[in-house]
Amino acid sequence: MLYTLILLALIAFIVFATSGLKLHPFIVLLFSALAGGIAYGVPPMDVVDAIGSGFGSILGSIGLVIVLGTIIGVILEKTGAALTMAETIIRLVGQRFPTLTMSLIGYLVSIPVFCDSGYVILNSLKNAVAARMNVSVTAMSVALATGLYATHTFVPPTPGPIAAAGNLGLGDNLGLLIGLGAIVALITALAGMLWANRFLGLDDADAGLLTDSGQALDAEDAFAAFRDEHGELPGVVGAFAPIFVPIALICLGSLAAFPSAPLGAGVLAGVLGFFGNPLIALSVGVLCAFLLIRGERRMETFSERVAGGITAAAPILLITGAGGAFGAVLKATPLADFLGQTLSTLGIGIFMPFVVAAALKTAQGSSTVALVATSALVAPLLGDIGLDSEVGRTLCVLAIGAGAMTVSHANDSFFWVVSQFSRMPVALAYRAQTVATLIQGVVGILVVWVMSLILL
Repeated sequence: MLYTLILLALIAFIVFATSGLKLHPFIVLLFSALAGGIAYGVPPMDVVDAIGSGFGSILGSIGLVIVLGTIIGVILEKTGAALTMAETIIRLVGQRFPTLTMSLIGYLVSIPVFCDSGYVILNSLKNAVAARMNVSVTAMSVALATGLYATHTFVPPTPGPIAAAGNLGLGDNLGLLIGLGAIVALITALAGMLWANRFLGLDDADAGLLTDSGQALDAEDAFAAFRDEHGELPGVVGAFAPIFVPIALICLGSLAAFPSAPLGAGVLAGVLGFFGNPLIALSVGVLCAFLLIRGERRMETFSERVAGGITAAAPILLITGAGGAFGAVLKATPLADFLGQTLSTLGIGIFMPFVVAAALKTAQGSSTVALVATSALVAPLLGDIGLDSEVGRTLCVLAIGAGAMTVSHANDSFFWVVSQFSRMPVALAYRAQTVATLIQGVVGILVVWVMSLILL
């Protein structure tokens, strides 16, 4: 009973300190690791050693991957490649299904680009398309936001899922996580889109939606305005390459590493194994992104984008490392054996990481913190809840991702990005966006549960 109370106190402290006191998660997780280790009776110097080794171990496995993924996202944002991807999706899907169009755009763009940045980039485009198709801006806003949110929490190379995968021992084999994560993300994106469809007939003015002065641009004028700002936008192949080349390499590398050796054990398997390593694959992605940069100051601009990516990645790296330290300390305590026996008797299995992540997400607002902290917390318990296998660990990451969606409200920066850029009143944002993320989280864990019945 004492072990459980200590654990609950640690979780409560993380939630209160990050949301109530507004302390940085890095400091909170480090202090929780130190306090938790001492509370569980681990010798103080052993706690210090565990913190250092845990911090270094997790950053050694996925730190560079996080930095490279963030650099790719910055370059795609600054070169207008994300806009090219959006324009391409609109051409392919057409104008018959406006919310589906926006959902697919968000689904693709948020694989390398943070959902907050993706929404800001695509907000004007979303408003223009809504005006041209004569549909509610609220519906289009929710469809775009939920599409972005889905891949943000489920599909690497987004840093949150990568960090969770690293904590659970999947840092060098992300192919299965990408494949299953893409499926879960697609279903949850569609669930968000269906909820958005409830607002298609909404009169935005009657709902209190604020509008800009002047006439809304039609879609063609919107694209022209983007081109005036960014110059000529990149081509379709170039825009999509930094996303899909690394994903394809990682998937091929995972295929080559299968125990059944479907590609043999020769040169081809060796080459694919090398380029399929996430570090090498993301390096190739950075090279593809570099080719998008134009102008006489190409190298200087690239250096600026790299610096911007490093700056953006720094807090994620610190939180991720602190989460690894927290997990390492928990592994050194008797908690794993005790909780493992207790939870295994409850029989909640795959739902346990979902519940923990949902509690953290709802309370403190950050999906990344929920992914990192929960994965560190459940890592020592995988064997006891029946998830100590490659597939089990992958499904655990996805269960945590579903919890990390549940729910986005006033303590989440993304909630304010969506509501403020869409000019929604707060009450409407709760009814539209917050409920949408609740639906996405519940649908996500149900899909993961069904997968566990089939694959485990």
